[in-house]
Amino acid sequence: MTNSAGYSPNESTRSISINRVDVEIFDPPMCCSTGLCGPTLDQTLLNVNEMVIKLGKEGVNIERYQMTSNPNAFLNNSDVMRLVREQQLTALPITVVRGKVIKIGSYPDLNEIMAAIGHLGSSS
Repeated sequence: MTNSAGYSPNESTRSISINRVDVEIFDPPMCCSTGLCGPTLDQTLLNVNEMVIKLGKEGVNIERYQMTSNPNAFLNNSDVMRLVREQQLTALPITVVRGKVIKIGSYPDLNEIMAAIGHLGSSS
């Protein structure tokens, strides 16, 4: 049986994200988040972009924020702002999974994010 939102009670809640961001990545200042800008390709950003696409296909709601274009995302997260105040830009990128900071200063890989989602999913 499916309700009007298309949700079946038997479906995994991991694949359903209604009005919730599972993963937030607070990026350092850069010209673009894809790694495709500038005179050379940035392999790290290409890998992160590929990971974001994979997570999206798995039903994970993921957002990336840059300070210049999304300052309120930074300002509205007290943990992120505390880390930025303490460590300045060296804290970035900061990865938050379901409200909990899981990595600072570098990007996580897919396994780290999936482990955090699984771990945090079992406690909430």
